[in-house]
Amino acid sequence: MTGYASVTHGRGLVVECRSVNGRFLDLSLKLPEELRGFEPALRELVAARIKRGKLELRANLHRTDTPNAQPPSAQVLQQLAQWQAQVHQILPQAQALSVAEVVQLARSLAPSTAVEDVEVLAAAQDCIEALAEARQREGQRLVDILLENVSLIESLATRARPLVPAVVQRQQVRFLERWNDALKAADVQAKTGAHAAVLGAGSMGGLAREAMQERALSEAAAFALRIDVAEELSRLQAHLQEIRRLLQQGGELGKRLDFLIQELHREANTLGSKSAALELTDLSVNMKVAIEQMREQVQNIE
Repeated sequence: MTGYASVTHGRGLVVECRSVNGRFLDLSLKLPEELRGFEPALRELVAARIKRGKLELRANLHRTDTPNAQPPSAQVLQQLAQWQAQVHQILPQAQALSVAEVVQLARSLAPSTAVEDVEVLAAAQDCIEALAEARQREGQRLVDILLENVSLIESLATRARPLVPAVVQRQQVRFLERWNDALKAADVQAKTGAHAAVLGAGSMGGLAREAMQERALSEAAAFALRIDVAEELSRLQAHLQEIRRLLQQGGELGKRLDFLIQELHREANTLGSKSAALELTDLSVNMKVAIEQMREQVQNIE
């Protein structure tokens, strides 16, 4: 989830946290040299509170004592001069330090400008907590959107369920009509002295009228089994109920919701592939659109 937080702490210490969507925790630390030693502790603080997302933690020291800063002490200047002389012995072409560089190095060496460990970690902890709260507020908005999509898919499944028997019944009528037409054609050929009639893909020569009607009903029943989506609709409903339960329960749901969304997509695909009516096809397409919207939102949930 996306989020931003900023905390100013102590003597000009500013900690900023930014996060964007991501399936895993990808942490990037932007620290000045004075704070490099805090990197392991900061990583532990973030990992303990944030589980997913691409997160950047940035810390800066804005010293408030600069206008009243004291000039470098003679001891510090002497130390810098010794270091410069040692460097020139090995690298005679090296440039001499400028006044600005001397002041900057002297300030970094001055112990009075260092921050306390507790101060840095406290500021980072406050910033991470503020970011987590912002992400939680966004997460609640995402939950509301997901619940709307769950309700939409449930309504589509409810509309699809009674369509299957109607489609099966229509197909049975069509099979019987085709076989009745075949029987009429066979009777006509028999009256004109035809020895046999070939209808469709098989021979009907010696079949009795009752046997042919039974065969038509048998094929209609087989077709009904092929297009029956009652099991898919039941599994779809079970997945939706589990998603609703998880969203209401809260907690770390990202990976479990990812799996359930994949299962929803699979059932919707099967529903579309078995569809034998335009109405079912339209419902399947609308389901897939809603499920895809859920997939995009789930990527943002921790």
